[in-house]
Amino acid sequence: MSGPVGSRVSDFDYELPPDRIARYPTERRDESRLLVVPPDGSLFRHLRFRDVVELFRPGDVLVVNESKVLPARLLGRKPTGAPSEILLMRPAPRGQDDHLWEALVRPGSKLKPGRTVLVADDLFVEILDSVPGGGRLVRLVTDLSAQEALDRHGHMPLPPYIDRDDEALDRERYQTVYARTPGSVAAPTAGLHFTDEVLEALEAEGVRRASVTLHVGIGTFRPVETDDPAEHEMHREWYEVPPEAAAVVNESRAAGGRVWAVGTTAVRTLESVADQAGRVVAGSGETELFIRPGYRFRAVDCLLTNFHLPRSTLLMLVAAFAGYERTMAAYREAIAGDYRFYSYGDAMALVGKA
Repeated sequence: MSGPVGSRVSDFDYELPPDRIARYPTERRDESRLLVVPPDGSLFRHLRFRDVVELFRPGDVLVVNESKVLPARLLGRKPTGAPSEILLMRPAPRGQDDHLWEALVRPGSKLKPGRTVLVADDLFVEILDSVPGGGRLVRLVTDLSAQEALDRHGHMPLPPYIDRDDEALDRERYQTVYARTPGSVAAPTAGLHFTDEVLEALEAEGVRRASVTLHVGIGTFRPVETDDPAEHEMHREWYEVPPEAAAVVNESRAAGGRVWAVGTTAVRTLESVADQAGRVVAGSGETELFIRPGYRFRAVDCLLTNFHLPRSTLLMLVAAFAGYERTMAAYREAIAGDYRFYSYGDAMALVGKA
């Protein structure tokens, strides 16, 4: 495959020193750093996240993803005593039984349909069937509700690159302060920097807020295996845009305000429901929208995001928004400036599209 720079997955590779991967969050959410990337090629700026307020104007709208991370990782043992792991992905689309889930299992070669995993005295997991993509259909066998079982026995599904077991602090910090709707197996990480104080300061400046939901799936961690992005199959993720959120976005834009998306999940949600004129239409469904260079944005004017993995669809989305060269220059700036990367790392503000 050949094409302009930024059209191949290999164009989105970069070298990151391992010590730049943030394994723990900053002491305060808004103490993380913020790299400001203007759209016009002017110099990068270096702020603390709490200073993000100065980038906004009265009448702008902040769009947040209020999906809540499930403690969806269940650690247990097979009847033989061998350790096993179940990562619940989404409730199974069959009826209303909240104990049926699609899951990833480990070791996959051993946990075939008919097997069971004991998690606790009041919870074991039955492997019922295989599902496409290497997953399993499982049933939580317990007298508890599914949510009670996860709250009691589940672990936060930290990304593999954090390279440690989850701890008590992760129950709070791997969750945004505005998380409301359980359903994600990964945090919408751009929102992790916000504190109630920052949100209140934005409101005092005349910035409105709109809340949408997109439940983040495990596909967010999966690298793109092909060098032609067109051959990559995106994972489906469920979203909802309430009527009041659509109204706030459309009213703000019509009055000249800018739409700030907090994270790639908010971008994909808004762009999935925007019409050709850029009006956001309320609704819910599943999206597999893959935004990469060449995409024409309709609903988003500014983007707050974290630093993403090499060769990832998330990095391609950022490059589509800010331009390939500008994005990769920002990453070089962040690496040279000792920024912290990935889920618990620092943030960048893309103030306007390329």
